[in-house]
Formats: sequence, C-alpha cells, structure tokens
Amino acid sequence: MTSRIKISDDVLFQELQGEAVLFNLKSGVYFGLDTTGTRMWQLMSEHGALSDVVKAMMQEYDVTEERCAEDLVNLVEKLKEHDLVSVE
Repeated sequence: MTSRIKISDDVLFQELQGEAVLFNLKSGVYFGLDTTGTRMWQLMSEHGALSDVVKAMMQEYDVTEERCAEDLVNLVEKLKEHDLVSVE
C-alpha cells in the first residue's frame, strides 16, 4: 500500500452515468470500470498513493480495509496489464 500510481499520459478517461471508460491512445485498448472502479480511478488520479485511496474508499463505502486493499490491488494489476498505469 506504500506504492504510488502513475496514470499513463496516453490514457483518456470518460465518465458516463457513474461508470467510466478508459482508452489507451497508444495501444487502442478500451477498458471499462464499474462505479466502484471509477471511484478508485478518480482517487488514484487525485492522491496517487494506494494507502490514501484505501483510506478515502473506507470513508465513502462500508468496506473493511483488507477487502478494499485487495480490490484495489486487483484493479491496479488489471490496469497495469493494459498499460493504463504504472506503479512506482
């Protein structure tokens, strides 16, 4: 949770009715996010630090720290696979 997320400069973000679509301009890959994933993305772009994202999510959602951290790590791994973010 001490890692920081850097969103690729080649990624466009478009929110639509609480959900979002990410588009990697370089690879042409689209990636959809549900409402929770969209909020995680917004917090990652605001804070960068995964620990800050978890804290904010716990304040907004009825979720345990362990579950939130697990869901966030899973999302980050998927985003990394599609070259949408890098972990520092």
